[in-house]
Amino acid sequence: MSEFRIHHDVNELLSLLHVRGGDGAEGYIDLLQKHRTPYVNTTVSSHSAKVKLAEFSKTPEDFLRKYEELKSKNVRNLDPLVYLLSKLCEDKETLQFLQQNAKERSESSTNTTATTTTSYSLPQTSTKMSMQELDELRKKLGNVTASSNAPLPAEVTRKMLRDKHNKKNPTLPNPVFPNWVYDRPALLGDFITSSGPTGDPVVAIGTMPLPAQEQALVEDLLFVLVGVDGRDITAQPVLGRQNRSFIVDSTLDMSIKELVNRILPVASYYSTITRFIEEKSSFEYGQVNHALTAAMRTLMKEYLILVTQLEHLQRQGLLSLQKLWFYIQPTMRTMEILASIASSVDKGECMGGATLSLLHDRTFNYTGDSQAQELCLYLTKAASVPYFEILEKWTYRGIIKDPYSEFMVEEHELQKEKIQEDYNDKYWDQRYTIVQHRIPSFLQKMADKILSTGKYLNVVRECGRDVTCPDAKEVLYTLKERAYVEQIEKAYNYASKVLLDFLMEEKELVLRLRSIKHYFLMDKGDFFVHFMDLTEEELKKPVDDIVPPRLEALLELALRMSTANTDPFKDDLKIDLMPHDVITQLLRVLAIETKQEKAIINAEPTEVGLSGLEAFSFDYIVKWPLSLIINRKALTRYQMLFRHIFYCKHVERLLCNVWICNKDFKLYSSHCAKWFAAAFALRQRMLNFVQNIQYYMMFEVMEPTWHIMENNLKTRFTQSKRLERLSKEQGTMDGPPTEREHAEEAEKKRLKTKLLSEHADTLQSDAGFETSISKFDSNFSTLLLDLLDKLSIYSTNDCEHSMISIIYRLDFNGFYTERLEKMAIERSQKASA
Repeated sequence: MSEFRIHHDVNELLSLLHVRGGDGAEGYIDLLQKHRTPYVNTTVSSHSAKVKLAEFSKTPEDFLRKYEELKSKNVRNLDPLVYLLSKLCEDKETLQFLQQNAKERSESSTNTTATTTTSYSLPQTSTKMSMQELDELRKKLGNVTASSNAPLPAEVTRKMLRDKHNKKNPTLPNPVFPNWVYDRPALLGDFITSSGPTGDPVVAIGTMPLPAQEQALVEDLLFVLVGVDGRDITAQPVLGRQNRSFIVDSTLDMSIKELVNRILPVASYYSTITRFIEEKSSFEYGQVNHALTAAMRTLMKEYLILVTQLEHLQRQGLLSLQKLWFYIQPTMRTMEILASIASSVDKGECMGGATLSLLHDRTFNYTGDSQAQELCLYLTKAASVPYFEILEKWTYRGIIKDPYSEFMVEEHELQKEKIQEDYNDKYWDQRYTIVQHRIPSFLQKMADKILSTGKYLNVVRECGRDVTCPDAKEVLYTLKERAYVEQIEKAYNYASKVLLDFLMEEKELVLRLRSIKHYFLMDKGDFFVHFMDLTEEELKKPVDDIVPPRLEALLELALRMSTANTDPFKDDLKIDLMPHDVITQLLRVLAIETKQEKAIINAEPTEVGLSGLEAFSFDYIVKWPLSLIINRKALTRYQMLFRHIFYCKHVERLLCNVWICNKDFKLYSSHCAKWFAAAFALRQRMLNFVQNIQYYMMFEVMEPTWHIMENNLKTRFTQSKRLERLSKEQGTMDGPPTEREHAEEAEKKRLKTKLLSEHADTLQSDAGFETSISKFDSNFSTLLLDLLDKLSIYSTNDCEHSMISIIYRLDFNGFYTERLEKMAIERSQKASA
């Protein structure tokens, strides 16, 4: 089990138990991680665990009866669950919590049902009920009885399954047997009770001589063994899924009766198998059960041939009760195994993969009994044929043809065109999903690869390419799991290669990713200089006052004026003005499919009027099949990175403009320079911080990680391919500006600096200027020290040594070291106190 799966299961369990607050989940997760093992160690301990739970239970008999019932249904992971429950019984704290939790939930459910249940009032005993009131009471009682847990009749179950199939496959009607199969039950040969007695025997069997009793019982047994009542042996009616029982004449001699009772289980097995075959052979129960019943019919023919031969001996007077017992011995074990399998499939309501799991487990469990194992192996091979046909089409061609919902992979109706709007990878994660109870136990380890193999091929098929695995071979059932592993591995490797080559060569995945990197990770510096120069005035406006088409036009102009003009996918870049700031956007994405989602989505925006700079982001159009990889979820992450870097770049531009203004102040107003010394120093510290943060993010975090990802993607390609694609990325800068542009720029700069110097003289007389600078300095220093302190703790406790680089960059001259040391001493003193 993966670490992510452990986290998910623990949190899901705590959610179901209504456990809130604290670090309880993390504590349980750490405990499970320490004690996890690749081996299943509950098999040996399951018996002792069962005994312990029985002793702990208030009604041990009921518990053991329920355990045996679940065992007969072949419930998966039953013994590990019993082992886990036995361990929970030893934990008093957990038991106390579960009891309290159960009490609270029962009270809440009682309060809820008290307001919704319908109460029926009976009339007073002193009054007489009219016939109408009596009929109404009978109807109410009948409704209550109808809602009990009694099994549905076979015809009702078949109709439900047939309707479900026809709804799922409206163009492929479910084949059904003709009505006469069900309208003439006497054809079943399973002890059909006649409407009346055919005639009472003249002489009771017990008054006859022993040889006559024996011959009469031999004749009766030959009838009973093929599902027909005898004169002195009659079958009892069957209720639900019970086994058939028989009544033997009580006057029969005890020695004969004892031998008859030994043979009668075969008749009971025959009844169980016959009922199973007649019911499960309908297509409503799936192709696997249909194939299983067909194999059972073949075995039953051999049994009926044996009974026919015995009847021939009986007519010749050569068959005694002892001989019948002798001749029936070889087939008795076969009938017992077939009846046991039929009962388990019926009780567990198994279909498809669940039936194969049951058959595989039976085959594996009969390792010491070669005859029984050979029988189960025959049944499993026969039943697995339709399932493996579905498996072959899925793993070799990416096609699912599963009309009866038996296969482990289930298809859902989702439109791939909506991937651009999907934040949760719904198409890839939910178009095809694994259904756990349909996975045969012998394919459990390979389930994820089977799912991925078909998905990969299906993507290529959706693009109009017909793909078939060249290593396709017929999959046959075997007890050797290695055979499945090798075949599925070959199919998986082929599907992976086909999809990767398709995405990399024809759909140019690497170039697409580079294009995204150019814009969202600011890889094209000259493009952003042009773009920010062109849109500076527009983005200063409130977001409601911005005209998106104007921004789109400026974006188009910046793309044409920069090296981004060589990007073949530049037309897919779009403008997006977000309704929330980047922090709110991050919280909304993190809250998807959680309990906080509704609260955050419905919450009022915290910001009052975002500016264009705060709301600005890029968007990118990606079409199928690249939208599976570069989907909305991935683009949202890129958007949040871009918005953060873009705003940092904007702050850097502002600080650089301040630096230019400072230079102008020195030229035009030298007598006021002393007033701005503190402001100059603060500006330089801020600029140093912003530039180093940007450098760290772009050149020490994103760039190395990007190169690792790109190299991993390109391991299948040759050096020539790399050079060819790199050549497409090259471009040239535009020509130098003209003399007229130089003159206009110089005049603008002179007027701007003159205004700034005049404004500086007015600031000099403002007594609050120095106070404002001091306040800015204090706030900035406090926040920066707090950041450096957190980075220092994170790099030490979590061994994130890459954090040391940014710490040294921000504190390159040791300016903040002394203050950080004081904070560390204070923290240690608080901890020791």
